Amino acid sequence: AMLIDIGLNLTSKQFQQDRAEVVQRARSAGVGIMILTGTDIHHSQNAYKLTQGYPSILFSTSGMHPHHAKDWNAQAQLTLHALSTHPEVVAIGECGLDFNRNFSPRKEQEYCFEAQLEMAVDTGLPVFLHERDAHERFIQILGRYRDRLSGAVVHCFTGDESQLRAYLDTDCHIGITGWICDTRRGLHMHDFVHIIPDNRLMVETDAPYLLPSTVRTAQHRKRNEPMYLPVVVDTLASIRGETVDQLADITTANAMQFFRLPISAAIE
Repeated sequence: AMLIDIGLNLTSKQFQQDRAEVVQRARSAGVGIMILTGTDIHHSQNAYKLTQGYPSILFSTSGMHPHHAKDWNAQAQLTLHALSTHPEVVAIGECGLDFNRNFSPRKEQEYCFEAQLEMAVDTGLPVFLHERDAHERFIQILGRYRDRLSGAVVHCFTGDESQLRAYLDTDCHIGITGWICDTRRGLHMHDFVHIIPDNRLMVETDAPYLLPSTVRTAQHRKRNEPMYLPVVVDTLASIRGETVDQLADITTANAMQFFRLPISAAIE
């Protein structure tokens, strides 16, 4: 069954040397579609450019990560909005709140987040969300827009059960990464990932970050790649008591529907 990686940073410098090979290895591993994360103007534009070389295989998002919220202005808004009109751009984001690092002041993060939620309402695109150490404020802000959004996915979920339930109550999809494979940091999630309904679950690598700890790479550097998405699916399926094929089928169907990917992409 084909897999869809809903979040990878293919514009990262870590892929500078071998992007084409990275895509090829992913496809050989059964990852048929990949959605490239836009984290600021530059990366959103570059992600879109990369989709042009891989029709029906690569798609992208257009947005500004909370780390870069201080760069938000009218020009940024215009540029990201224009980018989002291309059919290959399937979501607004990565956007949200990060009160862990506070690389941008909280007020600016909130303003930047709301502006992108407005943009998602305006364009009809779903939002690709980031939240770290800002749960209550995040739910508060998202809740004000949720009824008008076509969809919302909390990317790279690593929180606790009460946070997960709050996201599900806010009608969010949940993106699970290789964090689930980490026996130190991800173990707590094993107790409750089964409560995510089948129709709310999607999978992602967040490559080059979050290499599953179960993967032994020959390289000296611990670079994650979309070809390791099956490792995430294997672990998640066993924890949820589903077969790998079942999990592949539901997460792929969810991503096709959520991002409104063209059916031609599934047939490739």
